Amino acid sequence: MSSLLFSVLILIVILFQIALAAGMPWGEAAMGGKFPGKYPTSMRYACLLQITILVFIGLVVLSKSGLLLPGWSAFTDTAIWIIVAYLVLGTILNLITRSVWERRIWAPVTILLLITSIIIALS
Repeated sequence: MSSLLFSVLILIVILFQIALAAGMPWGEAAMGGKFPGKYPTSMRYACLLQITILVFIGLVVLSKSGLLLPGWSAFTDTAIWIIVAYLVLGTILNLITRSVWERRIWAPVTILLLITSIIIALS
């Protein structure tokens, strides 16, 4: 159940980043609202990097869950804890951001990602 919830949530975050990279005017809901509206070109490229990182995170978690890439099991035993730390940081940043939209939307998402990643890490 945790891996399914994690997968759905990470997919939502990836789709949001794709939308930002494609030029959707949702900048107020990301990066502390520093770039309201459509992201500038440099930030749109940063979204592509973020998408790559998020896909990798998803692969690690799914591998740790035993649903994908069984050959990664030794790697994922350590990598999952790096992901947990990353999600702790992301949760804190989403809770303290000046952006109301980030606190309302992304803080709950990162909290759920964090909880599910801990459950997966401990399993």
